Amino acid sequence: MDTSASDCSSSTGELMLASRNPKKRAGRKKFKETRHPVYRGVRRRNSGKWVCEVREPNKKSRVWLGTYPTAEMAARAHDVAVLAMRGRSACLNFADSVWRLPVPESSNVKDIQKAAAEGAEMFVVPEVVFYADEEEMFELPEFIASMAEGLMVPPPQMVGYANLVDNSVDLSLWNF
Repeated sequence: MDTSASDCSSSTGELMLASRNPKKRAGRKKFKETRHPVYRGVRRRNSGKWVCEVREPNKKSRVWLGTYPTAEMAARAHDVAVLAMRGRSACLNFADSVWRLPVPESSNVKDIQKAAAEGAEMFVVPEVVFYADEEEMFELPEFIASMAEGLMVPPPQMVGYANLVDNSVDLSLWNF
């Protein structure tokens, strides 16, 4: 989960993107790899949610940025935090993060965490619920109700077919 500046730094001052600088393998042999294959600072929990944390520059401590339903949201939170901590030398997950994401009020960890949460919430994918009214769609008002009404009508009587039935033949269902 380490996002050190040396992994992604550029001496030319151009924007550094994680997609252009692939991550090194973690080297885990006994445990399953949980880090995201592309996004920096993002890893997957067993519950299927994505978490994000960033190492503070020149320290061993980390700043916890939260748990998110998608990897993209966690990656956006990461971008807010590394921009606040490292400035132009930050390695970002998305090229538009510089101008699109909120800036923390100060360099205080609480302000960074708050801005990271706000930045991630900007990219919530809304659930689309679609309801189709078949009667309106096919312009058949009360079509379903009339079909149900038809099921409750008794079947018609067989009038005029009495002479066609041969009573000498046993038509029992259970006759073997």
